[in-house]
Amino acid sequence: QVQLVESGGGLVQPGGSLRLSCAASGRTFSIAAMGWFRQAPGKEREFVAAISWSGAAPRYADSVKGRFTISSDNARNTVYLQMYRLKPEDTAVYLCAGQSSGNVRYDYWGQGTQVIVSS
Repeated sequence: QVQLVESGGGLVQPGGSLRLSCAASGRTFSIAAMGWFRQAPGKEREFVAAISWSGAAPRYADSVKGRFTISSDNARNTVYLQMYRLKPEDTAVYLCAGQSSGNVRYDYWGQGTQVIVSS
């Protein structure tokens, strides 16, 4: 099993920045890729960004491309989501997810961290 714990959420003004962290523990050697998703009130969960566990091949949703950066630090078993130029529509619970080798879907999920973008 893999445990994922997110941190770094909070309240930020439009145009501001936040960095989210996702710390992985347990059978981290089984992880092939990590992703960030978000879910706003009354909306379905949506993909935000993903990266291979080695830090290669980052990819982003069009809505965050150019504003968010995903990265990984294998030494710390942590994945980050650096968010710049935040907008009110970025308000959501952000969830970290882990994908095991050979799986198409994400196997492991964190509890989420709340991000509120408001003046």
